[in-house]
Amino acid sequence: MGPLAGFRILEIGGIGPAPMAAMLFADMGATVLRLCRGDGSGPGLHKPPKLDLVMRGRRSLVVDLKNAKGIELALSLMERSDAALEGFRPGAAERMGLGPTPALARNPRLVYGRVTGFGQDGPLALAAGHDVNYIALTGALDMMGVAGGKPAIPANLLGDYAGGSLYLVIGMLCAMLEARVSGKGQIVDTAIVDGTSHLMTMIYALRAADLHSRPRGENLLDGGTALYNVYECSDGKYVSIGPIEPKFRAILFELIGIPPAKDSSDLQRQLEALFKTRTRDEWTQLLEGSDACYAPVLSMEEAPHHPHNLARGTFVDIDGVSQPAPAPRFSRTSPPLPTAPELPGTGGREALLDWGFDEDEIEKLAASGAIKLREDTAA
Repeated sequence: MGPLAGFRILEIGGIGPAPMAAMLFADMGATVLRLCRGDGSGPGLHKPPKLDLVMRGRRSLVVDLKNAKGIELALSLMERSDAALEGFRPGAAERMGLGPTPALARNPRLVYGRVTGFGQDGPLALAAGHDVNYIALTGALDMMGVAGGKPAIPANLLGDYAGGSLYLVIGMLCAMLEARVSGKGQIVDTAIVDGTSHLMTMIYALRAADLHSRPRGENLLDGGTALYNVYECSDGKYVSIGPIEPKFRAILFELIGIPPAKDSSDLQRQLEALFKTRTRDEWTQLLEGSDACYAPVLSMEEAPHHPHNLARGTFVDIDGVSQPAPAPRFSRTSPPLPTAPELPGTGGREALLDWGFDEDEIEKLAASGAIKLREDTAA
């Protein structure tokens, strides 16, 4: 049933890194219940529920968190949970009555995870922002891009999901393990600026050693060297190479048929001309699988069909939608495939029954307007 089978986690619905963290918990077998608004998403990008892939693997319950009985229900669910998580601005959960103080009073073993851009304190704590702003503050955004160009935005992968979701999950897991020993819960304050800065540890080390001190696009790992770069092919597609070690670059030079050479601007111009003489697939046939440190640059449409990804099951089909499979892999407690995302509120009644509520309590909650069951909401 997955390595986290038996753990119960309450997700107070929002957008950004918190739902991704909840998906990671669900992918690993935890029972996750999402408390959501009527449309399930709140402000932001809207999409059909079937395609809201980050919502996979868990049930949801439509709760009115402006209703006193809705707040009481949420606190009661926290009493029955190992952990809860939210991604609101600092103070928002407290104003709703769902902050860590009442939650831990009801359940002293609860791990209360929260993720924000700037953290729970500091001069910018209450400021609005998005991924691009948070990674800008860490030095990460400034280092990305081609030489002489402006910083390149890496979608919202680096801040929201790497610096936010992943750090929230690892922090909560650490606290959940500790709670099993101490019997005491705690608050996990995850800031995207903290997580992204932490991810930059090696780059800051290289900078301190004067090994990553040039402007963007002129360093070893940012496209500033011929042997760690991407090259255009004759069909307009791209390939990547990274043989920065001498033994690997020797293999590349032998396979592409040029004399061994030192990394230089002359070598980069030579490789740019050479790679434009063949298509991407022709270079792949020659270089893929060797120790030349090579891979074709695939589109999102192409990646699920690459032979290596197919062999490993890196992408899976769930309810007719291709999507990334849960990761990482486990030898003994492999989790099942996640269930497809559902319409907000689907399974809410069943979830409440599973969490120890009886039918009479559920009907009273629905009658009070604290919750909306699936049959009461528009499809």
